[in-house]
Amino acid sequence: MFLKYLNWKRNFVPNGSISPSEIRHEIQQNKMFLQGWDKKGRPIALLLAARHFQHEGSVDEFKRFIVYLFDKIITRMPPGQEKFIVIGDLKGWGYANSDIRAYLAALSLVQDYYPERLEKLFVVHAPYIFMTAWKVVYPFIDPKTRKKMIFVDNKSLKSTLLEEIDESQLPATLGGKLELVPIHNS
Repeated sequence: MFLKYLNWKRNFVPNGSISPSEIRHEIQQNKMFLQGWDKKGRPIALLLAARHFQHEGSVDEFKRFIVYLFDKIITRMPPGQEKFIVIGDLKGWGYANSDIRAYLAALSLVQDYYPERLEKLFVVHAPYIFMTAWKVVYPFIDPKTRKKMIFVDNKSLKSTLLEEIDESQLPATLGGKLELVPIHNS
């Protein structure tokens, strides 16, 4: 598995890292943020899914963006820490944000090349129409990855997040104290 990763990384990221100039359409959407640490010292990433739109870039650019994100997150991990938390905020998400090819590409990268890096994915503010896209993507998700996905209802949002994340480390948009920091500025 490690050799497969090294071969993929050498071919997909020949310069060793992804430059922001390679993913400018994705960065312009300002949809991904690095936000503090959970109670076990894992970095937290926040996705504002309503800011994701298909564009003239490509699924390849989106995949490069995902690798850029993972590299940024992994760089922030303290010694001995191997995992991270993601909060996927779907507030305002609609059909215009639906991008099944991108979702499948992200899943493939997580499962094939960054296995066991994701500790949990909290899905918050999921609108009813999201379930249509979810039904298409769900069968492609590895059972181990599915167990890491937690859909949080609005009534228990803050209390659920506070079980894992101190209020001082929770994004202000979700009732915490931290202001949003775009991933490309972190």
